[in-house]
Amino acid sequence: MTVWCNPNASDWVRRWASVIPVGGRVLDLACGGGRHAIHLAGLGYDVIAVDRDLSLANVVRDTPGVTWLQADLEAAAWPFAGVTFQGVVVTNYLHRPMFDPLVAALEPGGVLIYETFSLGQAKYGRPRNPAHLLLPGELLEMVRGKMRVLGYEDVEEPEQRRCAQRLCAVKA
Repeated sequence: MTVWCNPNASDWVRRWASVIPVGGRVLDLACGGGRHAIHLAGLGYDVIAVDRDLSLANVVRDTPGVTWLQADLEAAAWPFAGVTFQGVVVTNYLHRPMFDPLVAALEPGGVLIYETFSLGQAKYGRPRNPAHLLLPGELLEMVRGKMRVLGYEDVEEPEQRRCAQRLCAVKA
């Protein structure tokens, strides 16, 4: 059985993944095609990958170390009540009511790795809806007083046609 790391995982996730406690359980929220779930499983983490539509991940659904869960996180109750994680990874997804449950789902010492679009993205393309774009410093505010920030960026990357915020933080 071969486990491999996905070279398509974002640079931010690849940079900070090793901060997650070794062998920990990681939630890949809104996993899409599973690129981060595969990468994290390849590093030895036990991954739960959740998305409302898992069809994009069909070709990788037999990846060892990944449990796939189809759930509409915006229309249904939080599916992880009482479950804790040593890591949570979220990329290219924003649903603000999820902020508190994500932080609460982390064990002390657990790591949040978050990367998504921010205000200004509309000039480059989707998403354009302000409800799906982070405000300046919004990720920092989400964790203020609850987590220790290890890394944060609020960037405009014209060559990649994106505006983004990125955060890596450890729960106190």
